[in-house]
Amino acid sequence: MIDSRLTGEGRQVRRRRECLSCGERYTTFETAELVMPRLIKRDRAREPFDEVKLRSGMVRALERRPVSSESIEESIARIIHGLQTMGEREIESAVVGGMVMEELRALDEVAYVRFASVYRRFQDVTEFQDEITRLREVTDEERRRNQLSLLPEDKK
Repeated sequence: MIDSRLTGEGRQVRRRRECLSCGERYTTFETAELVMPRLIKRDRAREPFDEVKLRSGMVRALERRPVSSESIEESIARIIHGLQTMGEREIESAVVGGMVMEELRALDEVAYVRFASVYRRFQDVTEFQDEITRLREVTDEERRRNQLSLLPEDKK
């Protein structure tokens, strides 16, 4: 081996190699094969992770919303990467649902509420109102946290 470097946002290793018998040089790209965990559903049934189901659920929630397909794909990639890096063989489907809700909340609040209504099985309008109130509280809290103070902090 002559040289190794990380490529593809750190997800691949590029190696320059040399054949020991003929001296010819060549490049290989290596990617770790990360296994997706099995999902434990609400009824305790287990099924393999299905990226198609993840994508269709997110796209359905984002239907007719001003969100680019690139943003959706980036969110899906973050969820998948998060699941792979957990290193678990099985996880509760609620974990994936929570990850999807966080990504949707960042992408589009309307899509977030749409998804939450199905995912949490809202029964009436008051549950929608409660979720919107929680969403506003979180959004206001994040806004305050990200806002720089114009006043010097008290020194004690």
